[in-house]
Amino acid sequence: MAFDEVRFPVEISRGSSGGPERRTEIVTTASGHEQRNTRWADSRRRYNAGFGVKSLDDIHAVVAFFEERRGRLHAFRWKDHADFKSCAPGATISAADQMIGVGDGVTASFQLVKRYGTGLRDHIRVINKPAAGSVVVAVDGAPTVNFTLDAATGIVTFLPGSIPGVGAEVTAGFAFDIPVRFDTDQLSINLTNFAAGDIPEIPVVEVRL
Repeated sequence: MAFDEVRFPVEISRGSSGGPERRTEIVTTASGHEQRNTRWADSRRRYNAGFGVKSLDDIHAVVAFFEERRGRLHAFRWKDHADFKSCAPGATISAADQMIGVGDGVTASFQLVKRYGTGLRDHIRVINKPAAGSVVVAVDGAPTVNFTLDAATGIVTFLPGSIPGVGAEVTAGFAFDIPVRFDTDQLSINLTNFAAGDIPEIPVVEVRL
């Protein structure tokens, strides 16, 4: 799958609408009881970037971005302003934010993840697109810089001589983007309606990597 390591215009995504979507099948029996089953292990996020378009310059920027991506063909980075850190949006990123693994003395690489929940049935979300320069890491609570980061996959790799020992907790803090694509091959923009306050429809959907 073609992926461009570029971010959709941040000021436009700031005003977008959208969020996580899940796929649940519900069957109601003759007695009125329900049987529920989820078809997706992970949620998928959808957005409408049109709500962030405030000016003709914004439309121009979106059209240029859309054309360069060739519509739905090339995926790209998207900042969800409600969920873009290893911590709450208003908090400061800390190396203790998220546990990403436990050392065994051999494993050098760990995938960035973010946990959602209170411990009952936490959802663990793989973070594939961390923001470069934002990742901080600690081993057993001690911050370290002896690692490399693949910003295209979210994999942290410790340098030789710094591999976490047996039982050592590896934690990390980071900012991140979401891999998405346009969910249309046509942008229908009516400038008359836009001037009157009509919002263009610009659907964006998360992609699996």
